Amino acid sequence: SRKIYFYDNGIRNAIIKNFRPLGLREDTGALWENFMISERLKKQHYAGKWFNKWFWRTHAQQEIDYIEECGGEMAAYEFKWNPRKKARISKSFLDKYKVSTSQVVTKENFIDFVW
Repeated sequence: SRKIYFYDNGIRNAIIKNFRPLGLREDTGALWENFMISERLKKQHYAGKWFNKWFWRTHAQQEIDYIEECGGEMAAYEFKWNPRKKARISKSFLDKYKVSTSQVVTKENFIDFVW
């Protein structure tokens, strides 16, 4: 299956008719993931850089939220809003693909990812 992201989370919220505060939402993690990807795309656009982009999921539901490749260098990112949820890059993904960089992006370290 595929994932669909919006360049603007406001459009996403309007489509699903949900403008509640983050503390009252069940989809905060999805909002965070969408926000991280849209801001990363903006960063790349402003820098004039082109990247191939993917989402990866196995039949066993292991997944990588965002993968980008440029010049033969592949990077894998997992986005986590909730610091209590354990997050890591799938070992089966790292075993199968040559990854130069892998990172879990959180509220504490996201600036480097989008700035």
